[in-house]
Amino acid sequence: MNQFLAHAELIATFRRAEADAAHKFGLIKAVQKKGPKAIQAAIETAAKAAKRRDSYAEKLNVLGVNFKD
Repeated sequence: MNQFLAHAELIATFRRAEADAAHKFGLIKAVQKKGPKAIQAAIETAAKAAKRRDSYAEKLNVLGVNFKD
């Protein structure tokens, strides 16, 4: 696998993780009416997704690719 293809796949994975994290944070609002247990589960899921996203961002940063908001 050449370097460009590896970077492209990592960037695509990061983008998916970024979208997944945004979606999971949106779910927190959706479960507000379901009670504290549902909210806590949504928060934990969103935190895991954010951690996964940040991990990919860190790998890309090592390669010299920066995604700043």
